[in-house]
Amino acid sequence: MTRVLILHAPGTNRDREAALACALAGGGPEVVHLNQLLSGERNLLDYGFLVLPGGFSYGDDLGAGTLWALALRERLGEALHRFVEDGRPVLGICNGFQALVKAGLLPGLDGGREAGEAAGRQATLTRNRSARFECRWVYLRPEPGSVCLFTRGLPGPLYVPVAHGEGNFVPRELPLIEELRARGQIALTYVDAEGRPAGYPDNPNGSAGNVAGICNPAGNVLGLMPHPEDHILPHQHPRWTRGESGGLGLPIFASGVQAGR
Repeated sequence: MTRVLILHAPGTNRDREAALACALAGGGPEVVHLNQLLSGERNLLDYGFLVLPGGFSYGDDLGAGTLWALALRERLGEALHRFVEDGRPVLGICNGFQALVKAGLLPGLDGGREAGEAAGRQATLTRNRSARFECRWVYLRPEPGSVCLFTRGLPGPLYVPVAHGEGNFVPRELPLIEELRARGQIALTYVDAEGRPAGYPDNPNGSAGNVAGICNPAGNVLGLMPHPEDHILPHQHPRWTRGESGGLGLPIFASGVQAGR
C-alpha cells in the first residue's frame, strides 16, 4: 500500500478531505504537520505520494502560499527535490498549487532548483480577474498529449468546485503558455459544459490559456486550483438529486496512489 503524506501547514483546512480521497483510492494516508518534518519526527522519503491540500496557509500573509513555499524551499528543499527526482507523485491543490509554483517546483522548466524573485519566477497565481472570491463548480478537460501521470487515461472531463481568490495563472511571458502546451505540461483546462474553451464564469479566475492545472516536465508533479477531493462520491454532485452524475475527481488520487512507491 502506498503511504501518502498529507502535508498540513498552519491554515490549511482540506487535509481530511484529501486523506479520505487517498484512502478511497487505495492508499494509506497520514496527515503530517509541517513541523513534524522540520523536526525530523517524520521523514518525507518514507512516503510514496505527497499531497499539499488547500486552505489558507499562514493566513496567506505576504501572498497566497508564499510562506509555505518558503518553508518548502529553504527547509525541505533537498528532500523534496530528491522525492521529485525519484519520480514519486506530488499533488498540490489550490493553496498547495500556489505553494508549488512559488517554491519553483512548477512549472519546473529549470528542474525546480531556481525559485523566488531573485531567480525570476516563471509564473505565478494571482488575484482573480473578477477581483472577488470565486466559489462555483467548473468543468475541467484533461489535455490530450499531456505528460501528467495524474490525468493520463481519464475517461472524460472532471466536474469539481473551485473556492479561491487568487487562482489566476499568469506566466512571466505569454509565450510560456505555448511552451508548456508543446511540452505537454498543461494538464487541465477550464471548459464549458459542452467541453469547449470558454471565458468567465467557466474560467472562474481568468487564467491565461484557460489553465486549471499544470505539471512538471516529468509529469509527476501536478498543481491545480479546483478541488477534486470535493467530488469523490456520486452523491456529492450538486445535481445528484436530479439524477445527474459523473466527473468524479477520485481518479486523480487513484493515479497518484498507483504511481507511488
